[in-house]
Amino acid sequence: MTTAPSQLSLFPADPSPELPDGLTYREDYITGRDADGLLAAVDASAWLADLKRRVQHYGYRYDYKARQARREDRIGPLPDFLKGVAIRLAREGMFSKPPNQVIVNEYLPGQGIAAHIDCRPCFGETIAILSLGSACVMRFEHHPSSRTVELALQPLSLLTLSSEARHEWTHAIPARKSDLIGGEKHLRSRRISLTFRTMRFE
Repeated sequence: MTTAPSQLSLFPADPSPELPDGLTYREDYITGRDADGLLAAVDASAWLADLKRRVQHYGYRYDYKARQARREDRIGPLPDFLKGVAIRLAREGMFSKPPNQVIVNEYLPGQGIAAHIDCRPCFGETIAILSLGSACVMRFEHHPSSRTVELALQPLSLLTLSSEARHEWTHAIPARKSDLIGGEKHLRSRRISLTFRTMRFE
C-alpha cells in the first residue's frame, strides 16, 4: 500500500495553504491493479496528435480551436473501461449522474498545460481528474486576487473541482521535467490524466 505523503509533499510551496472552496483531493482513489488496467486500455486505444501532447476523447470530442464541445460532437457512450469509474463517481456523490465526457491526456517530461478554466458553457459543475503514472505539481491561481496554491498530484489520486475551485481558479501544469516536492527534486516520467465531466446540454 502506498504511504500517504506528508502535508509538505502535498503542498510544495506552502505546507498549510488555504485551499480553494470546492477542491477535494483523495489519495489512492484506485488501486495499482486498477491503474494498470486503465493504462493498458488507454494504450490500446487510438491517440490524437492535435496538440503538443497526445490526447483521447470519449463521449464528446472537444474542439480546442473553438474551445467548446457541442451536441454534434458526440462520439458515443463511454467505453467499459471508463464507464465503471464514471458510475463510481456518481455513486459516491461527486456527480449527480455518471459523467459522459472524458479527455485522456498524456504528459511526457517537459510537457504541461497552460492555465485555464474548463469550458463553462460546455461542462457541468464538477470536474474530476484521475492521475496515473508520474506525480506532478498542479498550480492553481485565483482571479482577480492572483493568489496561488500548488498541489502535488500523486499517481492513483483523484482531484475534484466544483464551486469556487471550478469557476474562479485556473489550474495549470508547468511544462518542466522535474518538480520540487517536499523539498526534494522529483524527475517526472510519463503521466496519464483522465478528466471526467458532464455535458451541460444533457
